[in-house]
Amino acid sequence: MKRVSVSRRVLRGFDPERLIALRKSRRLGRPELARLSDVSLQTIHKWESGGQSPQIDILMRVVRALEVEVSDLVDIKRDDRYPGDWRVLLGLTQPQLGAKAGISTSMVGAIERGDARLTDNFAKKLADALEISEEELRASFERVRARPPGTPA
Repeated sequence: MKRVSVSRRVLRGFDPERLIALRKSRRLGRPELARLSDVSLQTIHKWESGGQSPQIDILMRVVRALEVEVSDLVDIKRDDRYPGDWRVLLGLTQPQLGAKAGISTSMVGAIERGDARLTDNFAKKLADALEISEEELRASFERVRARPPGTPA
C-alpha cells in the first residue's frame, strides 16, 4: 500500500478545552476515548494539554468516536478562514482533497499556503470539492496571501 504524506501543520482553531468537555460529556476517560478512536492515550493527552496539535486524519478518528463534527473541536470564524481551514472542517487531508478536486497534493498545499496562483480552473475545482462558492474560496485565498510573515497557513 502506498504511504501518503500528510501535512504536519498546526491545526488552526483546535480547542483542547472543547475536546475535554466533549469527552467528559460522553462520560469517557482518556483511556476509553483512546481505545474507541484507536488513537494513543499519549496523543489524546498531548492534544488536551495543548502540547501537540492534531493532524486532521487522526482527529477524524476522535470525531467519529465522539459522534461529533470537526467544527465541534475546530472553531474558525467564516470570515477568518484560509483555504486549508475549509478542508479541515470537511475532515479531509491534502491528498484526499487533491483526489476529490483532481489537483495534485503539492498544488493543494501551495494554494493553501498562498504560494501558488489560484487560477480560475483551480478555484472552480477546489470550491466544488470544498462545497463552498468560488467567492468564498477566493476571499480565503486572499486572506492567506495577506497574512503577516511567520503566521501559519
